[in-house]
Amino acid sequence: MLIILSPAKKLDFETPATTKNFTLLSELDKSKALIKELRTYKPKKISKLMKLSDSLTELNIKRYKNFSPPFSLENAKQAMFAFKGDTYVGLDAETMSKADINYAQKHLKILSGLYGLVNPLDLIQPYRLEMGTKLAYQENKNLYDFWSETITNQLNTLLKKEKTLINLASKEYFSVIDFNNIDAQVIAPVFKEKKGEEFKIVSFYAKKARGMMSRFIIDNRIKDIKDLKKFDVDGYAYNKKLSTELEPVFTRG
Repeated sequence: MLIILSPAKKLDFETPATTKNFTLLSELDKSKALIKELRTYKPKKISKLMKLSDSLTELNIKRYKNFSPPFSLENAKQAMFAFKGDTYVGLDAETMSKADINYAQKHLKILSGLYGLVNPLDLIQPYRLEMGTKLAYQENKNLYDFWSETITNQLNTLLKKEKTLINLASKEYFSVIDFNNIDAQVIAPVFKEKKGEEFKIVSFYAKKARGMMSRFIIDNRIKDIKDLKKFDVDGYAYNKKLSTELEPVFTRG
């Protein structure tokens, strides 16, 4: 099975990754084109486009200016180790063995507004460009238009072998995929917390749980959908009553 995750706003380019192995992005020319476009924008336009504070606007203008291919271990870092948001706390890549990292490289993909479909060991440089950003470029009115065909085709190529797509990305990111043209079964796990008499999705916990589910699949080399139901990390358990075939629900509390 193939797992997709969202990236994270929080980044760490200071701490060394636990491996020197790396791969290179397959669509860096498209990333270069976006950076070239963003470099033409004035700070006020960047701030409005991404809803950023003045300090974050300044930081990201500096990032666009410093974007400098070709990428190497001297000026970039492997994506799975660079992202540090809640999902990546759950993934906990730093504790993966060499075999786990190699397995993740084959079975885990990250969706990025700047880089497209990213392998865990692909080198990236610091950036901020969320998939939902309404960045118009040439004939594309936004990043969904810009990336959709490319990412969907790449996934279909991978899914000829994997057959099942485990969607652990947020709606903002998985919306870039043309699911009507995905040639595989798509499973979208849902994570809920008990609030009073009901179970509800709590964003902070759901993000972390997506990372933990990804790690569970990697650690256990899961190939069969039924084995996803065994997910029992951090108090979660499969809730048959709330689940459907394509949306297994895991609850706790």
